[in-house]
Amino acid sequence: MHRALPRAAIPPISRANNQGTRMTQFDDRERAFESKFAHDEEMKFRVLARRNKLLGEWAARKMGLSEEETDSYAKDVVRADFEEAGDGDVIRKVLGDLTSAGIEVDESEIRQTLDHKAVEAKRQIMDAQGGAA
Repeated sequence: MHRALPRAAIPPISRANNQGTRMTQFDDRERAFESKFAHDEEMKFRVLARRNKLLGEWAARKMGLSEEETDSYAKDVVRADFEEAGDGDVIRKVLGDLTSAGIEVDESEIRQTLDHKAVEAKRQIMDAQGGAA
């Protein structure tokens, strides 16, 4: 038969924080992990939204849209990404719009441009944060 040790017999792994309260190292690590995860997810979202905006601006230039129309179209492309998971919704929108405008383009060209815009978007986000992304 095993007997459990009394709770007081097991010393807690803890330290005092700035407010004088005690936290376990596990709690600290968990909070740090959660904070990093939230930051990373926010950065992914921002990069994808910027990428889609840049793709929309690229497509608008190909269609010869005005500056005001370009801004509106780029926002429409960003919104299109919320229709389903993945890039398919954005690619279909841009491909359909370019084709309707009489612009010769295929899906592979849009995917390649999307990849280039992803790199550009990440660079822009990192530059805006002083290189810390």
